[in-house]
Amino acid sequence: MAMMTTAAHSSWSLDVPIVDLPAAGLKTPSIVRMKLFTLDHALVLKHIGRLSAGDQSTVKRALHDLLPWLQ
Repeated sequence: MAMMTTAAHSSWSLDVPIVDLPAAGLKTPSIVRMKLFTLDHALVLKHIGRLSAGDQSTVKRALHDLLPWLQ
């Protein structure tokens, strides 16, 4: 999993702005921040949305920049 945040006061080099907020179930401008972690699926209480195909592609490119050995 990756962190999603509204943090506008700070930035990280691989922050990815979410362009399609309604598809992601968001009302406030947000970013995907490359703070990666694992979480047991049982702890996920609900899904509020899904990144659009375009936002998913942008996040995948950022992940490739961070971890180039992953396919």
